[in-house]
Amino acid sequence: MSLKAVLFDLDGVLLDTEGIYTDFWSDIDCRFPTGVDNFAAVIKGNTLSNILATYFPDKAIQAHIHRLLIDQELNMPYRMFPGALELVEGLRDAGINTAIVTSSTLAKMKNVFRTLPRLENAIDTLVTDEDVTASKPDPQGYLIAARRLKAAPGEFIVVEDSMAGLEAGRRAGAFVVGIATTNPMDAVTPACHFAVDAIARLTPEGLLNVFQSH
Repeated sequence: MSLKAVLFDLDGVLLDTEGIYTDFWSDIDCRFPTGVDNFAAVIKGNTLSNILATYFPDKAIQAHIHRLLIDQELNMPYRMFPGALELVEGLRDAGINTAIVTSSTLAKMKNVFRTLPRLENAIDTLVTDEDVTASKPDPQGYLIAARRLKAAPGEFIVVEDSMAGLEAGRRAGAFVVGIATTNPMDAVTPACHFAVDAIARLTPEGLLNVFQSH
């Protein structure tokens, strides 16, 4: 099959922000204990609405956490990993459609794109938590993006870092590339078709080669 599209997760793949979110959610768990071991890691890949509904049933606490997260995402730095922007732009220049599929809110993405306008210009479609009814590992977000880009299962690549995201990509019928930023390489490798330790190791030509050789 020909490669029609490459679909990227955002945090931990394109943006070096997972450490910031780990600190944020670890602090939330200290202030409003969930009783879940390694809570910040367990929720990676989940939408905010799913996190709040699942772990914080009190509506007042939900609203408070939501306000804290809005403030966090308004003021936090959005730094792309080395090589990430070049990869997305290189795929666009090669005629391969690209998407971001994230559990983030649209409000956050407006902050991201205000900071990183070249990233917004390099993608063809964006899927946020407002577009889905189920969090990763459900494949819904990736299937929505693939459908928008007219890519059938087997015709697109998913690039992910979280275990939930890697599973979502596989369930969507994608060729899954795992990046060992959030999880160690020995955990990522068996959960995907091809694994690297940094997105800087990926090029448009390299992605096409591993896709075609699969």
